[in-house]
Formats: sequence, C-alpha cells, structure tokens
Amino acid sequence: MKYSPTKTIDSSETNPPPIIYASAAILINSKHEVLLAQRQADQVMPFYYEFPGGKLESGETPEECLLREAQEELGIVIEKFSPLTFISEDRGDYHVIVYLYLCQSWQNEAYGKEGQQTIWTSPNQLSNYNLLPANIPIIPHIINAISLLD
Repeated sequence: MKYSPTKTIDSSETNPPPIIYASAAILINSKHEVLLAQRQADQVMPFYYEFPGGKLESGETPEECLLREAQEELGIVIEKFSPLTFISEDRGDYHVIVYLYLCQSWQNEAYGKEGQQTIWTSPNQLSNYNLLPANIPIIPHIINAISLLD
C-alpha cells in the first residue's frame, strides 16, 4: 500500500506484505561528490543507479548493516557517518524501508568489489542518472546536507 496523505489504511487487511529493511551509504568525497553504484543485470531493476548498501541480516542494526555492506560491496571501512533520511517504498508484494547515512570518512578506495560499476558525481548531477525511482525524492536532502558541510 503506497502512502498518500488522503488514503486511509485498511485495518482489516489480514496479510500485509512483508517488510524488508536495508541500509545505504551516501558517500561524500573531499570534492563533495556522491558515489553511485549501478545495479547488475541479475538484480531486481537491473542497470539502475543506486546508493550502495543492502538488506539487514537477522539481529543486525541498520548501522551494522551499513558498515558490513560498505566492506562487502565497496571494499571500504566507514569511519564517520550520520543518519540522513529514510525511504519507504511499496513494491506490491513486499515493502522496503531503507535507512540512508551520510558518510564522510572511510579507509581504502571505494570500488565495485562485486563487479558493479561505480561513479562519483556532483550532487547537482544526480538527476541525470537513471536512479532507482525511490532514490529520486531524496536528492534535495543530499544537496542540502552537502551544502552544510565544512
């Protein structure tokens, strides 16, 4: 069920869709560029760009997931991060909630460790990429957060 300010929630719904929780990193480099990763051909919504991250494992906090996914996907160890916002998206047969973290400091050079293409881009250029639809509304939050750095 998609949220709409004018839509009411049907409390008689007996089998709501499962909820998948995930964390994602908004990596900001010293030039104030943002890292995007391109989804691979075998993934849901292939070839879209996204902020790197993944699903929470059982018993894992969103912050632990963020750190684990950064190591697994990008080969980095995040040192400094803060919560930015979240995404809540209905995908029909399931619902996704993604916690997004602004990350400004990490060890190692970020690269697509799982073979995914990565690219650094200006926050003002994010809308020029084929982003996952749920990522588009958070672009202003990213631009605003980066404008407040330093």
